[in-house]
Amino acid sequence: MLAGWPGMGSVALGVVDYLQRKLNAVKFAEIEVDPMSIIDSVTVDEGLAAFGPMPKNTFYYTKKPDMIIFKGEAQLPGTEGIVLLEEVLDLALKFKVKRMYTGAAFPVPLSHKEPPQVYSAVNTRQLREPLRRFGLAPMENGHISGLNGLLLGFAGKKHLDAVCLLATMPQYAISLPNPKASLAIIEVLQKILGFRVDTAELNEYIKEMDEKMAIIEDRVKDVMAIEVKGPEQRSPATKKTVPPYIMEKIEKLFTEAASDKAKAILLKGELDRWDLYKAYEDRFLDLFRENQ
Repeated sequence: MLAGWPGMGSVALGVVDYLQRKLNAVKFAEIEVDPMSIIDSVTVDEGLAAFGPMPKNTFYYTKKPDMIIFKGEAQLPGTEGIVLLEEVLDLALKFKVKRMYTGAAFPVPLSHKEPPQVYSAVNTRQLREPLRRFGLAPMENGHISGLNGLLLGFAGKKHLDAVCLLATMPQYAISLPNPKASLAIIEVLQKILGFRVDTAELNEYIKEMDEKMAIIEDRVKDVMAIEVKGPEQRSPATKKTVPPYIMEKIEKLFTEAASDKAKAILLKGELDRWDLYKAYEDRFLDLFRENQ
């Protein structure tokens, strides 16, 4: 079974969505969750507020390869997320799934021009060597946030093998979709599971996003020049790597500061702490321009 939820770069969701469509996978089940547990905003159209469409949690099936695809359209926090994971894994056991696969982003200080590298994290030692044969180095340390990461732990509790494939992507662009990272994971899955899909549509999306990435990278390169250069150009003595969880925290603070300007103080503190203020200066000041 292949499962994916939204996350940094929409990497995992990009994988399951693309494969579900290109493999013509057929919907056969859906998990309904309490709508009140995932609502955090309303949509407004010409002054009229209303709830938007509820995210879905859907199972699909394809015969070539013989695989179930689960697509979760939203991350569920806390107890709700655990309950959802348990239901996904219970269905996997019911259909005698041999192995679970999921994906995630691996944000690192690199340029968008560098090809993604795919690493692996597994929930049993026996899986490490087979994956090495496909050129997958293990993720040495760190954490995988959200349901794409928790899947490994909860699958292990049910004695179900699980693999998370992590594709590298630019650290400065975790809030943008990264189809290049999704494609890297799809290519690995094709080798492991023995299938092929047409990736022309995804390649077109990659070209479109590369143009946007180039503009963003050009804005931040003077401030984060070390981070966006190739590995051979980086100087360990001068590089200051920003941990992925800090980038996630900064994005969250930007979202919170948009409605609560008191959060801007915390946001400014994090940006200064990691020498990122110049890279985000326009976006930070926009918070107050919009307020005016």
